[in-house]
Amino acid sequence: MGACVSTSRNACSSKSNGEPFPLPCLGIGFCRQKRTKRTFSDHVVTLQHLPSIPNRVFTNGKSRTSCIFTQQGRKGINQDAMIVWEDFMSEDATFCGVFDGHGPHGHLVARKVRDALPVKLQSFLNSCQSRQNGSDQACFKGNLMKSDVGDLDKDGSVEDKLNSLWREAFLKSYKAMDKELKSHPNLDCFCSGSTAITIVKQGSNLFMGYIGDSRAIMGSKDSNDSMVAVQLTVDLKPDLPREAERIKRCKGRVFALQDEPEVPRVWLPFDDAPGLAMARAFGDFCLKEYGVISIPEFSHRTLTERDQFIVLASDGVWDVLSNEEVVEIVSSAPTRASAARILVDSAAREWKLKYPTSKMDDCAVVCLFLDGKMDSESDYDEQGFSSATLDQSNHSGNAAESDDGQKSEPCLQRNFTVRSAEEIDNYGRQAVEVDGDGGAVNNAEDQSWLGLEGVTRVNSLVQLPRFSEERPGP
Repeated sequence: MGACVSTSRNACSSKSNGEPFPLPCLGIGFCRQKRTKRTFSDHVVTLQHLPSIPNRVFTNGKSRTSCIFTQQGRKGINQDAMIVWEDFMSEDATFCGVFDGHGPHGHLVARKVRDALPVKLQSFLNSCQSRQNGSDQACFKGNLMKSDVGDLDKDGSVEDKLNSLWREAFLKSYKAMDKELKSHPNLDCFCSGSTAITIVKQGSNLFMGYIGDSRAIMGSKDSNDSMVAVQLTVDLKPDLPREAERIKRCKGRVFALQDEPEVPRVWLPFDDAPGLAMARAFGDFCLKEYGVISIPEFSHRTLTERDQFIVLASDGVWDVLSNEEVVEIVSSAPTRASAARILVDSAAREWKLKYPTSKMDDCAVVCLFLDGKMDSESDYDEQGFSSATLDQSNHSGNAAESDDGQKSEPCLQRNFTVRSAEEIDNYGRQAVEVDGDGGAVNNAEDQSWLGLEGVTRVNSLVQLPRFSEERPGP
């Protein structure tokens, strides 16, 4: 989120083309049986039918295995969007996503990506499967044991083949999404854009693709059955050495303003604008020639019985709460269905404590419970809660102005996740140099905090670039 100035004249509709029906044949392992060949048109409907898709949740509420909640901050319209889509391709597949918009039309970009990106991912997965079936190759299915695939491992690891398929689908869908935004007739994305953190859980497999500074973590039990936080993604900030090197190579600039030395930004080579506070994003086409990209980071993880839940959230949460605090809040929520709301309310209280003179950022949270279960009436009774309590918990009011339900929610002391002025000063002397001839100088150990810690929340964009007819030469 955040403010900037843009020249868009029109708003956008969140409708697009094409949505494939669920696919039954994408998971770990292989199946050799031949399936009846179907054309791509057999899988496709238009996005106009999205609201009627069962098990697709994108507003405050819950599903069979998750709960989601978003709350507007104090900076204007809520620019965060979120989605949980169960039975995404098959009965055991769930798609989750959080999208944090920025710029004057960031809310439209985030909603557009929320609706269109999972559809594109399905389309490319279906295309990969169709190519495999058409060439008599094995298709991915189920969670078969390695003993079931026999000599298939001789030609390469099953996991490698699976990763290659999903990586290709994520990369192509993100590329197609950015291309659609660029050519959209009614949506100006020149200085507006969105982050994206997207996951697909299928059986014991977790596939992740992400850009920007939204984050995913997992609550898991250690050997002592204590809950621990496992960060699944890296906040793709401009001063990460690899990101800074790419931006500099493309003639972009990375530096922080004097009054916010802890917030590195991306600037045009010929103007101190727009000052984007992330290295990868959808949209933001004024910076796409200067090192900002929409290519996602991709990763695959095999889940275990110790893994309990996954939390996706926008940086409005991570700016004031640490990974460990988030895991504590979610694991101690009185009901699973209220976990996302309680987390957002906790973040709102931390904003008041840590930044009493600042405007609270928008917050969006998705909590996915990996055992596939939500609350039952007996769960409420055991904890002294009724279903009526749950209904009341699904409010959409401003938690920053209300203390409703505060007695039942964890109240955490400040842990100074956001650095103090003294810490900021120390960091300023250790920051990555990207404008000098020395290039990025800090090593992997020095950068560890960059992806894993929150920073003071400011606007994602500073101002609109002022292009003139003549630009300074290189």
